[in-house]
Amino acid sequence: MSEALQSLLDLLDLERIEEDIYRGRSRSAVVPRVFGGQVAAQAMVAAGRTVPGDRHAHSLHAYFLRPGDPGAPIVYNVDRLRDGRSFTTRRVVAVQHGKPIFTLSASFQTYEEGLDHQAPMPPAPDPATLPTGEERLRSYPHLPADTVERFLEARAAVDLRYVDDPPFGDFGTPREPHSQVWFRTNGKLADDPLLHVVLATYVSDMTLLDSVLLAHGRGGWAVGDVVGASLDHAMWFHRPFRADEWLLYDQQSPSASGGRGLGQARIHTQDGRLAISVVQEGVVRVPREH
Repeated sequence: MSEALQSLLDLLDLERIEEDIYRGRSRSAVVPRVFGGQVAAQAMVAAGRTVPGDRHAHSLHAYFLRPGDPGAPIVYNVDRLRDGRSFTTRRVVAVQHGKPIFTLSASFQTYEEGLDHQAPMPPAPDPATLPTGEERLRSYPHLPADTVERFLEARAAVDLRYVDDPPFGDFGTPREPHSQVWFRTNGKLADDPLLHVVLATYVSDMTLLDSVLLAHGRGGWAVGDVVGASLDHAMWFHRPFRADEWLLYDQQSPSASGGRGLGQARIHTQDGRLAISVVQEGVVRVPREH
């Protein structure tokens, strides 16, 4: 296991303060606020620790309410909304400086047989044939060195490989609002289904709005031609998967309007199983000229 992955796992290992109350810390991100994927992942850890082990996460729905302060701890309060015969529901509120910054509702289910079908996996190149994230980032001379280093530090726990140029690599001309990345953790994980859900949740917030930027030829936060933040995030976990094995994150944007952009995605395992569906809306604004 890489040192960066171990550091991330330590970050996600929340401190239990009291019954159904947990505390997490933060670390620096690409932008000067807490990374949204970190808050969502930590909230799923808090929710999952109050759920019986035979019930696995099948969905989450979250809202980002305020920017997180990376210099202050985050307190996660868990409400046990329901414990049914098949489903368990939890609500988590993340609090900083006495105010909620994030809310999450998550549902867990016992395993059962049922109808089964899925959308086919889209075509994509083998991840082994693609440049690593570091190789691709260092190939763009227009990116400031400190921006590249911040990206590499923020993503060091994950092997994330773009199929095509990301928005910050090739911008100025609109492209199809479609983006693909392969990802896996930089090291093996324990055989804990919740841990793999938590790591996929963490990574899912890294690139989902890229397709919004592509549609308008914008490079994004890395080059400063848009400002924005996540507003809400939803995930459905359809089939078992491992976050330490290659996953294809196929992303597209059907709409942008009113200063908001919508991203939709499907995550497939390398052998073609549809593992996760993801939807996110975010603020995407063009900076005003002074």
